[in-house]
Amino acid sequence: MDIRQLTYFIEVAKHKSFTKAALALHVTQPTLSKMVKNLEEEMEVTLFDRSSRQIELTDAGAVVFEQAQKIVVSLDDLTASLYDVMNLKKGKIKIGLPPVISTLFFPTIIAEFQKAYPEVTVMLAEDGAKKVEQKVLEGEVDLGFVMLPVDEEKFDVVPFVHEEIKLLVHESHPLAHRETIDLIECKDDPFLLLSKEFTLNGRTIEFCLSEGFTPKIAYESSQWDFIVGMVEKNLGITLMPKLICERSKNGPFKTLSLTNTFPWVLGIISAKNRYLPYTSRSFISLVKDLPKV
Repeated sequence: MDIRQLTYFIEVAKHKSFTKAALALHVTQPTLSKMVKNLEEEMEVTLFDRSSRQIELTDAGAVVFEQAQKIVVSLDDLTASLYDVMNLKKGKIKIGLPPVISTLFFPTIIAEFQKAYPEVTVMLAEDGAKKVEQKVLEGEVDLGFVMLPVDEEKFDVVPFVHEEIKLLVHESHPLAHRETIDLIECKDDPFLLLSKEFTLNGRTIEFCLSEGFTPKIAYESSQWDFIVGMVEKNLGITLMPKLICERSKNGPFKTLSLTNTFPWVLGIISAKNRYLPYTSRSFISLVKDLPKV
């Protein structure tokens, strides 16, 4: 058994397809199938149930999958530790973050980081907060920027931004002349939300329910600027962080405060009990030293 066999097996298990795994690994399907077959013969178990169109892990395969991921992660940590000793200011850092965060903060953050560490490559993966959390746990990214709270049994957390959630409406909205409202006054309005993979989606719905109504969701999108554009066309209202609302002040909008609201708290997360590379630690230190929003 070697690490490549385990890596190939993990990829097939994740994709539930030899074809998709082969594409992801940039190898031929026969090569991949042979590698997995050799692993099965060596371990004297069947790892995949191939009887249906979509392959599934057998009971033995599920056990191997869980342990194989730990082995690969441990080897990655060892490699990263040695690399840090040999190349203290070189390398790369992979960061997962939602598009809202990348738009608001990352041009400044990356500019400052690249100034301090010009030989470090910064790789960004834009996804909803829930996917970012999963990628951090699986080691696909080193750090994640997400809306808090998260499960602190799984993640180490460094708070980053604390913002107020506001209501963004079209200037012709019946309540646009007010400065502060109770959200229940908008119970009949169509709501525009970030899509379900974003934490703000669930938090918005929970907040509406706590205010005494179920929101009528008209549209969901993964792009905050698309949602703001829909408000501009008077197609609904949305709850957004204060910073987003401030970016829209030159359009036909009105930003309203809520009698009751909830915070938009961002944090940098890393997987608990995982080795944190020098580049990641340096990145966190730099972000902590930047002026707070």
